[in-house]
Amino acid sequence: MKVGIVGCGMVGATSAYALVMSGVGREIVLVDINRARAEAEANDIYHAVPFAHPLTVRAGEYADLEQARVVVIAGGVAQKPGETRLQLLQRNADVFRQIVPSVLRVAPNAVLLVVTNPVDVMTHLATRFAAEFGVPPARVFGSGTTLDTARFRALLGRHFDVDPQHVHAYVVGEHGDSEVLVWSQATIAGLSLDDFVKIRGTPLTGDDRREIDENVRHAAYQIIAGKGATYYGIGSAVARIVDVLLHDQRAILTICSCITGMPDCDGVTMAMPHILGGGGVRATIPLSLDANEHARLIRSADVLREAIASLKVS
Repeated sequence: MKVGIVGCGMVGATSAYALVMSGVGREIVLVDINRARAEAEANDIYHAVPFAHPLTVRAGEYADLEQARVVVIAGGVAQKPGETRLQLLQRNADVFRQIVPSVLRVAPNAVLLVVTNPVDVMTHLATRFAAEFGVPPARVFGSGTTLDTARFRALLGRHFDVDPQHVHAYVVGEHGDSEVLVWSQATIAGLSLDDFVKIRGTPLTGDDRREIDENVRHAAYQIIAGKGATYYGIGSAVARIVDVLLHDQRAILTICSCITGMPDCDGVTMAMPHILGGGGVRATIPLSLDANEHARLIRSADVLREAIASLKVS
């Protein structure tokens, strides 16, 4: 039940904290190029253990990831002022070229969960690097739109005054501006949104839909503008995903992985509903999208293809 986290920035550290608060795993090992930062985060989080669950939290090196069941990759470099997205992508690609082999040399059987942004592209690269060690694509995936899906469900729940856990709705495609909110398949109590509106009498106007779409799609921008970074939501998403992996729950989550068998999206790493179990991705669940959603998903796939094609990877 060992979980490794590589990268102890706000996302990596908050993911570790969420694991402790949720009681997921039994040992958490934090690895960072800045060993002092890893030790400080590990100590701070470990002091919360008496108020939560009996876990061990410690800092370590890559060698300490031996026998880890899951390794969360949250490492990467921050965007510099004036730096383009492509330049940032290239620098993070170089970082991943070091991280992925370092993990797999000591934990060859681990499932890799990528959280570093842009998560779809970084997951694509991690999958490529892991393949050099014989790791199948099913064991390498990213957080994808797990958080976006949670935001969508939370906002629909708030609108209809319903517990979001009883709202079923998905966000697919890129974790970014081109993502697709699948309104056509959203349900509450097994009813379409239109039917639920008729029963509850709560209207869902075009303006309501646009506001929800805006708040889901641009939530990160709004949060970053106010506090500099997002980490609580994604940290909780990581804890949920790791829990699914450790206990082989066969949950359906919108993680991102290399898509196969879907026309126009084949070979693209992006988010779709997937069945997730102890060994990683078990199956991709294609959704019955309406014509507009389908066209937007293809555009999202094209955005990711262009980003991947632009990279120079040795």
